[in-house]
Amino acid sequence: MLYLIQKVIKIKFEKIRILETGNNMGPWNMAVDEFLLYNCKEPILRIYGWSKPCISIGYFQNIDEVDYKKCNDMNVDVVRRITGGGAVFHDMELTYSFVTKNFPPSIMESYKEISELIIQALKKLGLEAKFSPLNDVTVNGKKVCGNAQTRKNNTLLQHGTVLLEVDVEKMFSLLNVPIEKISDKEISDVRNRVAGISKTFDQVSDALKDSTIDVFGCELASFNLNQEELESCQKLVDEKFSRI
Repeated sequence: MLYLIQKVIKIKFEKIRILETGNNMGPWNMAVDEFLLYNCKEPILRIYGWSKPCISIGYFQNIDEVDYKKCNDMNVDVVRRITGGGAVFHDMELTYSFVTKNFPPSIMESYKEISELIIQALKKLGLEAKFSPLNDVTVNGKKVCGNAQTRKNNTLLQHGTVLLEVDVEKMFSLLNVPIEKISDKEISDVRNRVAGISKTFDQVSDALKDSTIDVFGCELASFNLNQEELESCQKLVDEKFSRI
């Protein structure tokens, strides 16, 4: 299996730093990702979760697509991502971000190569995962991981979600979706396209770290943000990510 992976993956690293930041609120999670994007010196894999449910909206997305009153009533954060795409409901999932200055110029190729981390992690958990262009990972034809990218300062950041469980009804209730699209049929259609993998956060985290070694042929080095870096992240929360 390792030989086959090496034949596919073009980008290689000697060492990747692993940052595990636990469960935090939406503005903090997005602030840390932006800080890493603009301060990347070595490749970084960050693994994190959400201390309470959150909707992240894409960089160019219209804010009217989210029902802010309902989110407030249900204690759900709303934050704007630094990457594009539509609204994503973050709840029962593992989220990762991968930051590097070494990446293929092709958007499709970079999605495919970095998503291999997820694919091989899921295979280690007994799931037959596949890459589904442009930026999804599927198991048995259902989306279990969605990804998004941005490129700034000659650096690529790709982050994505691995769905552990999915609450489709809750997701629809927080979005301003036309009434004809919240029918039982529409919810059923989403259930048929999206699925959770029914694994724990720790199981996926461990498999993802192992797959990083296999896919990129590298060693892993754990690290934590220092006090100055944490203060920079908090400044981003206060000045940017605490409002839409």
